[in-house]
Amino acid sequence: MTDKLTIEEVYKAKNVLKDVARNTRLVPTKICEDAEIYLKPECLQHTGSFKLRGAYYKISQLTPAEKERGVIACSAGNHAQGVALGATRNGIKSLICLPAGAPISKVEATKSYGAEVCLVPGVYDDAYAKAIELRDKHGYTFVHPFDDPLVIAGQGTIGLEILEEMPDVEEIVVPIGGGGLISGLAFAVKTLRPDVKIYGVQAEGAPSMAESMKKHSKVHLDSVSTIADGIAVKEPGVNTFDLVSRYVDEVVTVSEDEIAAAILYLIEKQKLVSEGAGAVSVAAVMAGKIPVKGKKVVCLVSGGNIDVNTLNRVITRGLTVGGRLLNLTIDLADKPGQLSGVCNIIAELGGNVVSINHERIGDTNHGINDCIIRVELETRNHEHIKQIKQTLFEKGYKILA
Repeated sequence: MTDKLTIEEVYKAKNVLKDVARNTRLVPTKICEDAEIYLKPECLQHTGSFKLRGAYYKISQLTPAEKERGVIACSAGNHAQGVALGATRNGIKSLICLPAGAPISKVEATKSYGAEVCLVPGVYDDAYAKAIELRDKHGYTFVHPFDDPLVIAGQGTIGLEILEEMPDVEEIVVPIGGGGLISGLAFAVKTLRPDVKIYGVQAEGAPSMAESMKKHSKVHLDSVSTIADGIAVKEPGVNTFDLVSRYVDEVVTVSEDEIAAAILYLIEKQKLVSEGAGAVSVAAVMAGKIPVKGKKVVCLVSGGNIDVNTLNRVITRGLTVGGRLLNLTIDLADKPGQLSGVCNIIAELGGNVVSINHERIGDTNHGINDCIIRVELETRNHEHIKQIKQTLFEKGYKILA
């Protein structure tokens, strides 16, 4: 069906969306010193994600009979909100199947836009199967989250916006789940500027498109696991795999720690809240997975709908990975002055103690008067951590972990 996708369709989508979707302006950033990096902050889009574009455009093109029957969709969360808002604004009933593990914030947001929600045990693919079952049973019109030419055309409007604002862009880095976003963007950009490099990024725990590209055929993963729940898809679409194969230069993967570090960077340096899926593009550049030296590059931050509880854990992980948070376990003799000695060393070296836990040891592997202290402290970087550990060692303290 990819032969149905034309650049004229993408421009038509842009016209339909001009009063619906925000044109999210590029934001310069200093991710690395040897490249000119900009962010396309779709995390600031209505509903907090780019998904509004494709979902709304698809719904706008339905026939009166299809609108009458109502729409159904499946989603990890962001597409759900786009469909819900698009349907409500067009006076259409919507039913959304979400994975039961979707962040509570996304579930409640979907309901707030006027949709009925059906939670399905499992991941996105399980929600998809349920949505198809209900479609066939009740005659709803199915709005696919990524493998539909009209949805893909709606996502392609992001590519048009980038080229209009930055005609001399050289590389664009895009998150990939099922592939609808990068398919539309790459098609639009490569049609108008074939010389622009398009890079896709997936989480290591959900590399369906990356593996498919390596094997030159669609791959179905048995399971996926990543904090980037918005791109936790087991298998790319038929249309999206075809388009990615033709228009995307390379697909890379990033680790959970790299994603966490990118989320933290966006919060601290850019004052942008990104979900895991949205931050993988930045993670790839920060981790040196993409050759950006000397280039003018746009990283697409595709969404910002991260659960607050998840965000708290991700920040802690990001601080740890970046050398900003250290947990020490130290074996001490249980006598006066030992704890203050440790704290004095940390203070003299500029560390900030967050918490201390003191435990007496009752096993036979330690002395009767031994104890363990667990210290959590804020540090500057990995070199600072090394300095604190080395000084404690030189002062005779035994670090267990």
